[in-house]
Amino acid sequence: MSDAVNGDLIRGNIDTIILSVLLTNDNYGYEIIKAIRRKSGGKYELKEPTLYSSLRRMEAQKAIESYWGNESQGARRKYYRITPLGVALYKKNLEAWQSARDLIDRLIVVEEASK
Repeated sequence: MSDAVNGDLIRGNIDTIILSVLLTNDNYGYEIIKAIRRKSGGKYELKEPTLYSSLRRMEAQKAIESYWGNESQGARRKYYRITPLGVALYKKNLEAWQSARDLIDRLIVVEEASK
C-alpha cells in the first residue's frame, strides 16, 4: 500500500498550501514545490502545471506578486511574494479548512456504541 495521499483530497487547497509556503519567505517555483514535498514528508508532490496555474490565478487576484531575481549565475528566476491580501486569504482559507475538517471528522468517524 502506498503512503501517497489522494490528490483529490488536496486539490481544493492548493492555493492555501502555496500561500503557507510564501508566508515564511519569497520563493520561486521549484523551491515552492520542494518546500511542499518537504512539508508533506514526501507524501505529496505538487506538479509544475498545477503550481504555475495556481500562481497565475493568485497573481491575478492580487494575493501574490512576482518579481525577477538578480541571480549572478544561471537563468534569472521569477520569485513570488505574498501580499497583505494574500495573508488575509490564507487566514480565511485556513479557518474554512479547519471548520470543514472538524465537520468531516464528525461525519465520517464511527464512534463505538456504548454498552
